[in-house]
Amino acid sequence: MKRAIVLLLFLPAALILFVSACGNEEITSSSVCEEEDFFCEYSSRAFSMGFSTWPYAPSSESVSTTYQFIEDHSDIYSEHIDSEIPWNAWINDLPLPDGFIDLIESKKTEKLPGTELTVSVSILNNARADLAPDYDGSIPDYIDLNDTHIEDAYVKHLAYITRELNPDYLLIAIEVNELLKNAPEKWDSFKLLMDNVKTRISREFPALQISESITLHNFYQPDVQIPEEYIQEVSDYANSMEFVGISFYPFFKGLNTADGFQNAFDFLHENIKRPIVFAETSHLSEDLSVESFNLFIPGNEPEQQEYLEVLALNAQEQEYGYVIWWAHRDYDELWETFPAEVRDLGELWISTGIINEDGAEKEAYTMWQTVLDVPLR
Repeated sequence: MKRAIVLLLFLPAALILFVSACGNEEITSSSVCEEEDFFCEYSSRAFSMGFSTWPYAPSSESVSTTYQFIEDHSDIYSEHIDSEIPWNAWINDLPLPDGFIDLIESKKTEKLPGTELTVSVSILNNARADLAPDYDGSIPDYIDLNDTHIEDAYVKHLAYITRELNPDYLLIAIEVNELLKNAPEKWDSFKLLMDNVKTRISREFPALQISESITLHNFYQPDVQIPEEYIQEVSDYANSMEFVGISFYPFFKGLNTADGFQNAFDFLHENIKRPIVFAETSHLSEDLSVESFNLFIPGNEPEQQEYLEVLALNAQEQEYGYVIWWAHRDYDELWETFPAEVRDLGELWISTGIINEDGAEKEAYTMWQTVLDVPLR
């Protein structure tokens, strides 16, 4: 189930920078665009483009169709592992749960040849306030998050995933600034944990590009007691990374115009001085209404396309490493199978694909293909 950044539901997302057409000579070639088509002034593309492998239906056909779509419409893709961690097995050298082995094996079996892979692994739970649970719902005892047994177990977890999937990029923690917001007393020990884990994984896999992700929607105009201190702390931490992964869903922040999107991107570029990748992002193509959350967010296809335009232009001018759109297709059919306790949560991203639930292309699909057709430099 897609993680629950969700508790932070009423927090925003913003993520792009609408930049002018003329840019860096290495990225653009023709100074005069003979046509008025979007992105036509660029002879090469500075960033890779892809999707996560989130399926649209509860079937093996949906999984295989999703991987095929990614292979046909991407030059990178993301495996998102934001679920249970077999803590007990790693800590006590016990057999790994079948569910975990099957999960990783299925992703290994479907691995796309000739397409770059980025893997995002979460050490935090859905609320981003504590460790992710084990397969029985428990979490290991600890005094501080950087306790040796926690560090050793998580290094084993990441090393196993890395050996099996052999990614080009590894995000060893997802949306880490949410922990600073939700459980600030754990932040210092978390930073020590991540530093130790990163050092050990880098030593074992020296060619692997390693980082973590932060949410732009809870970094930009954050809903915290002292925003200036929070922004500075997140900035300092992110700027200590080799590159910075961004998670961004603009509709969570109420952003719905090019100017609004751009303002968030401007903030991002003002505060982050390291190379940027978009680890996950998307935007609504129709209205979202969830009664239990007392939530209504308007959306439509032109707005979704506008966000993608702003995203692509910022990615080009700022030379992001890659952009991952969360799901390629609306997942109404999958959502119908969700347990009652997570149905409302699962509905939040349901209409953010560039293909609708019936398989029809949205306006954003054409925009995606227009940008993708520009050769990657």
